[in-house]
Amino acid sequence: MILVFGQSGQVARELGRLIPDATFLDRAACDLSVPTDCIDAILYNRPRAVINAAAYTAVDKAESEEELATVINGHAPAAMARTCDELRIPLVHISTDYVFDGSGTDPRGPDDATAPANAYGRSKLVGEEGIRASGCAHAIMRTSWVFSSHGNNFVKTMLRLSDTRDMLNVVSDQIGGPTPARDIAYAAMAMAEALMVDPTRTGTYHFSGAPDVSWADFAREIFRQAGRSVTVNDIPTSDFPTPAKRPLNSRMDCESLRNFTLNRPDWKAGLTTVLEELDVLP
Repeated sequence: MILVFGQSGQVARELGRLIPDATFLDRAACDLSVPTDCIDAILYNRPRAVINAAAYTAVDKAESEEELATVINGHAPAAMARTCDELRIPLVHISTDYVFDGSGTDPRGPDDATAPANAYGRSKLVGEEGIRASGCAHAIMRTSWVFSSHGNNFVKTMLRLSDTRDMLNVVSDQIGGPTPARDIAYAAMAMAEALMVDPTRTGTYHFSGAPDVSWADFAREIFRQAGRSVTVNDIPTSDFPTPAKRPLNSRMDCESLRNFTLNRPDWKAGLTTVLEELDVLP
């Protein structure tokens, strides 16, 4: 049995489709703001592997709630990892490109220096460091720009806005790889299964959709596939201020995915699937 922390989030929902016989823990079953709950849950369930798909993801709100975000994104995963090490089982943990500062234009590799530019990124980095320090078999999977037919995400926001507007200003100087939650779920499952057999694959991996694109061009593809007549105007990040600083460069080097026989997913194909599920294709 695989134990999954998270149930209603985008990746957890997709994991529910892929491995319905897994045990999923929502906030009522395990509150990550109480890290000892994570320890108790793992010891009680005695799984063969753990996937952490739960997190504090309110990026802007984290600027005023960094302590809480750090407990949920940092201390809780570290507690999971220590318990996984005790039971000699692997942990797959979903992380983020926000652990980098977003400077430059080159794709960041898994071993490149981290320097989070906001509270959310700092909280996620604490989790990564705690997992590595635990000594457990693990795969830390950094991903970016997650979207699906569930929850709140950029695709659903663009579709909602296009219901009432025919022109939108969208940031064009942030570049990254939109990533379908379904592909993240598949990769997490594959990593967990591989680590159960070969824990030497332990490490940090990057997993983002291809090709890299700006938010503005991502929006254009959404409207093209959905058959929406919306004009997208490019604007710089400076014209769309937010409490949390966003990285301009979210490009990630995903070559090490070959350790799991995985490749970067085609986000345009994933987008088509999501639009089909939302019943908005023309």
